[in-house]
Amino acid sequence: MTEAALRHFEKKLAGQEGKIIRLSTETSGCTGYAYVLDFADGPEQDDEVLQPGEQVTLAVDPQALAILRGTEIDMVTEGINKVVKFNNPNVIAECGCGESFSVA
Repeated sequence: MTEAALRHFEKKLAGQEGKIIRLSTETSGCTGYAYVLDFADGPEQDDEVLQPGEQVTLAVDPQALAILRGTEIDMVTEGINKVVKFNNPNVIAECGCGESFSVA
């Protein structure tokens, strides 16, 4: 998680005692998978739990680990919008709209 993403999630979690970020994937779109980011009360059983910052805990769905391994989570500005960007080295193709991806 980049510093920009970490600051973003720290702000989102402020005042939400005990909440964490949970990352998973779902089958979606024309290419195969989509990223799913949720706020959660805690990790689910067998989640991989990471601590990218003092105030941010990230739980990763065990079924998505192989797809997400090595992924950097960033917060970028695109035009006038700020978006969470996933820099995933495992992606071999993305759909034209950017909502789904496939891996090798």
